[in-house]
Amino acid sequence: VPSLEVSKKTSFHRSQTLDFKNGYAFSRLPREGIGGDTLFANQLSQDELDDLCTKRTTLTYGQVKRSAPSRFTPAFVEYDKKVLKFDAYFMEEVSISPVENYRIRHVGIYYYLEDDSMCIIEPVVKNSGLVQGKLMKRHRVPKNDQGDFYHWKDLNLGIDLHIYGRTYRLVNCDAFTKVFLESQGIVVNPEEEMVLDPYTEQHRTPVQKPMVPASPDPFRQFLAYDTKVLRFYAIWDDTNCPFGDHHPCIIHYFLADDTVEVREVHRRNDGRDPFPILMKRQRLPKVFEDKNKNFPSCVLEITDHEVKEWYSPKDFGIGKTLTLLGRTFLIYDCDKFTQDFYREKYGVTDFQPLDVHKKPTKKVVQVIPPHNGFGIPEDSLQNCLSLVPKPPRKNIIKMLENNLKVLRYQMALESPVPEDKNRIFILSYFLSDDTVSIFEPPVRNSGILGGKYLKRTKVTKPGSTPENPIYYEPSDFTIGSTIEVFGHRFVITDADTFVLNYLENHAENFPAATLQSIRDHLRPQKVEVETVTQTDKCGVPKKDLDDLIVEVQKELKLQEPFNTRKFHEAFHHFDKEGSGFLDQTTFLNICDRFHVPTSTILLKKVRWKGSCVCGIPLL
Repeated sequence: VPSLEVSKKTSFHRSQTLDFKNGYAFSRLPREGIGGDTLFANQLSQDELDDLCTKRTTLTYGQVKRSAPSRFTPAFVEYDKKVLKFDAYFMEEVSISPVENYRIRHVGIYYYLEDDSMCIIEPVVKNSGLVQGKLMKRHRVPKNDQGDFYHWKDLNLGIDLHIYGRTYRLVNCDAFTKVFLESQGIVVNPEEEMVLDPYTEQHRTPVQKPMVPASPDPFRQFLAYDTKVLRFYAIWDDTNCPFGDHHPCIIHYFLADDTVEVREVHRRNDGRDPFPILMKRQRLPKVFEDKNKNFPSCVLEITDHEVKEWYSPKDFGIGKTLTLLGRTFLIYDCDKFTQDFYREKYGVTDFQPLDVHKKPTKKVVQVIPPHNGFGIPEDSLQNCLSLVPKPPRKNIIKMLENNLKVLRYQMALESPVPEDKNRIFILSYFLSDDTVSIFEPPVRNSGILGGKYLKRTKVTKPGSTPENPIYYEPSDFTIGSTIEVFGHRFVITDADTFVLNYLENHAENFPAATLQSIRDHLRPQKVEVETVTQTDKCGVPKKDLDDLIVEVQKELKLQEPFNTRKFHEAFHHFDKEGSGFLDQTTFLNICDRFHVPTSTILLKKVRWKGSCVCGIPLL
């Protein structure tokens, strides 16, 4: 029958076990077998299935019974947070202190049972000056050179523990440590008394020092003289020291406790630090006991046992000299309360103050050295007045009012050398600061290098002294006058029109002779120039002369090119008076020198116009 059933199957494919869900591939158990037979789900659990996979066949019936495993607990679990604690101390040598040779330091030794490690901690004592806290970090401590480590079986009370060169004495332990050691069969030694540090115990209780009263009854003295102070005025002479001086001071003597205070009196701009107290309030020793010469009194403080006598009110008084802490003071006066106190207590009646004021010293007259010739005297004088010289002060108002105002004069050099006779110099006088500069116009082929002859500076008159210099002014520059500039003599021959206009506008500031000299020299030239501009010297109208000049210039351009600049310089050279005109003979000579034809009709017309119409404007 089964064979017939198998023969009736028409589908022999296997069921699909791979599928996708939410985009992920997964496998599932088949629900149908080959041929579409229904598969029943497994009724065994996964543990049972695993047990069946590992199950072995046996010859007996039933499963072999296994023995129960023994209980095991690791040491780090068994002894977790279980620590043995011992109280110990060690002795530390002290070689730098004269009062102690050794020091006892108390520590706590902790043994951790979980990993057999140890650490040593010293309780921190405030202001001890020692590095305290954890002296040794937690780790397994070596016991010897063979590689053994300390174990809890090696620890007990009353033994010495050698760790890294130090010997620790175990004197006590806590209750848990004692119970643990006894439970392990170790007999715990009896406790020992903790050894204390002798230096610490000595300074723990303060030493009662005997109080030596300053007077038979200091309390009564305080009640009687409280807020009563003697005031003395003194001078501290410090002139023996470098940069020393006389310092005015006030000495206060407090009657309540016989203390002294010294205050320095400061004046305005005295150059000293404005600290108020020179010596703070204290008892000042007067006489010392016989002490050793090697006693370092400059370093150590002075106690009452080293002082035989202290300063008292009877040691103070007008005219007395006191040495207070190495400083010498001269008392020259006191206040009214101090006078009444000494009058009643000691019967003193003479309170005449001393004269301590300095006598005025003779003022040394400063001698100004003579001027050495470099620069102006005012500028050189600043080196004698201050360590850091400053430029002399300038008249700002005058500089603003006369800015860019310059008076120009033409001068000739007064010299016996023939080559210097034709030299022309331009003198510029700057009204803003009264300085003078001289310029020489360069002349070609003259053999003299022109240019700046004198830079801008003030020029003194001959005969003036360095202490009271007298400088040249515009009133000194007249036509024909001679001026001397650093040993060179010049003669003023001409001036520009601005000089005349400026002198006329400020006639009240200049002498009449100076103004008249410039006016007599410039007015005739001005009239002559105006006349020549209208007509030439031969009566030729200006318009005809201008047309003739244009025609001549056109004709000269047709000739061969020649050096016009040299031709122009030649005209200026022969026009020594500066009138702008030359005579016929000089004109023809210049034309022949530069190969200019003189037979043309235009040049004949020029010659026909007059014997002196040939002017420089033709060029």
